[in-house]
Amino acid sequence: MDYLENEKLRGYNMNDNAMQKSALSPAIPWILAATILTVLPFIFTGGGSITIMNQIGITIVLAMSYNMLLGQGGMLSFGHAVYMGIGGFVAVHVMNLVENEYMWLPLPLLPLVGGLVGLGFATIIGSFSTRKAGTVFAMISLGIGELIAACCIIITVFFGGEEGISGDRTMAPPTFGIEFITQKEVYFLIAFWVLLSTFCMYLFTQTPVGKMANAVRDNPERAEFVGYSQRWVRYVSFCAAGFFAGVAGALFAINYEILTEQNLNLNMSFQVLLATYIGGVGFFLGPIFGAILFTLLQTVIGLQTDLWALYTGLVFILMVMFLPAGLTGLFAMHMIPIQLGRVGMLIKPYSKIFLPGLAFVIGIIALIELINHVRHHGEEQFMTLFWVEFDTTSFVPWVLFALMTIVGFYISRIFAKEVAEAWGEATFVEGERR
Repeated sequence: MDYLENEKLRGYNMNDNAMQKSALSPAIPWILAATILTVLPFIFTGGGSITIMNQIGITIVLAMSYNMLLGQGGMLSFGHAVYMGIGGFVAVHVMNLVENEYMWLPLPLLPLVGGLVGLGFATIIGSFSTRKAGTVFAMISLGIGELIAACCIIITVFFGGEEGISGDRTMAPPTFGIEFITQKEVYFLIAFWVLLSTFCMYLFTQTPVGKMANAVRDNPERAEFVGYSQRWVRYVSFCAAGFFAGVAGALFAINYEILTEQNLNLNMSFQVLLATYIGGVGFFLGPIFGAILFTLLQTVIGLQTDLWALYTGLVFILMVMFLPAGLTGLFAMHMIPIQLGRVGMLIKPYSKIFLPGLAFVIGIIALIELINHVRHHGEEQFMTLFWVEFDTTSFVPWVLFALMTIVGFYISRIFAKEVAEAWGEATFVEGERR
């Protein structure tokens, strides 16, 4: 009897431990994310690195809010930056009001103000723009974006004209003795709001409206059949996206202390579209990866070359042609052979195509940079490329990179067939190839 009782108690304890583990498992990704965000500024201590991380955080919030429209709701917007800009402009005005002692507001609460402004503006615009999806919605968003961008020049009292408006975040009342003077202090504020906003957007995806947004995107008639108004679902998603875009705008105002027309024009809207699509539209983590890659292209690579926008466009085109699901979709594709235990079949063909593919990429980039240097800096004989100095008047670098491009492309085409065959074998399931 004692033995049976002990075994029963042991079974209860095992069940309790399993339940505790299952209860803690959803929190593990968030704890890991919070840990990474906390550790990063102590690894990358430079001022420039922290500034880049701040920009990445702002772009993450903006891209994830855009994914609520395009990825979850199927609403292609060409004016999403408007809600970021409006929230940012109001945030700067609030900064100035706090500085002049017309109101009292701690700086960590300023993103909430920007979010509410973005929500209010989205509530108005969404009331008529979400009546239809597809082309109609896209054209309305384009018109709204052009309208607000034009207002920035006309309504100088609010937008400040071409020079924009500026504020001083350090004049806000200290929060627990922190005055947010240094970029590291601003980083932790942005990191907190990035984590909070991401968590809230995740919770939104778990609500009935968030789940029905995918259904409205894929089959609006079926959503209507089960009792959900497709217009209402789009409207709620649109308003939620506007709120978080406003949060991103306020974070931008805190970080840079200035807002201009550049923060809400079509160029900014296209940039968030690129970042979201590159990361993976429809995937929750897609905008995060896209924001990181896009910001690095814009900042780090932008410091090395004036053609960063060209390379970003090329990456976008390649994504549309070969990887429409983005970087996150590429990872999700490889979950199939991983689950089947056949990922080892892909290592050899991937390793074969890596070096010639890398040679092709380096070659084509080098030729583009050489042409750009000769065209715009022809008076300078030498240029530094890939940390090596080249004489642009010599035939040697031109011939070298041309051969790398041609040979790398040819060998990559040969090994691409082997990769395709290996992929078919690795994903073969019950007579079907995925």
